[in-house]
Amino acid sequence: MSAKNLKHPDMTRGMRGTVVTLTGLVWLAAAGPLSAQAGEGQVSLPTGTQAPDAVLQDLDGNDVQLLDYADGKPTLIEFWASWCEQCEGLQPEIDEVQADFGEQVNVVAVAVAVAQSLRRVRRHAEAHGAEYPYLWDASGDAVRAYSATTTSIVVILDAEGKVAYTGVGPDQDLVGAVSGLLSGE
Repeated sequence: MSAKNLKHPDMTRGMRGTVVTLTGLVWLAAAGPLSAQAGEGQVSLPTGTQAPDAVLQDLDGNDVQLLDYADGKPTLIEFWASWCEQCEGLQPEIDEVQADFGEQVNVVAVAVAVAQSLRRVRRHAEAHGAEYPYLWDASGDAVRAYSATTTSIVVILDAEGKVAYTGVGPDQDLVGAVSGLLSGE
């Protein structure tokens, strides 16, 4: 459906929202299949894989490299959207990781460009007082690089930039995963 058709006078605002959401879901599905890895709840890249880099934007619209935010420390990356209920359910766990391990681990939220705008992401980050960076994946580079075909996917990298954990949904034990990584389990 073209953008012109989205402005058709017979189309209600709710219909436009549904079309945009469905278009976004098709876009996510086109990024690649969601595949389970060895171990329950693991998705995205296989454990031990060297993390790929991706060009994103900070909330001021400047191009940045995702792996610059790893900075030689273990890093938790969440693929996130403001409209994602599972992401909202996962938020307390991510906040706890930040509070408990913020000096030892980097946390980065990657906002997917599906049914949300950079402005909306910026407002959400400001309203929630996030103590870690939110990055905007305008072109889907990070989504494709990390095979993040849905939101609420978390990838934890070790200090060498290798995938140490992947999971999806609000029931992840991220505090346990980070604690285990830091203790060498």
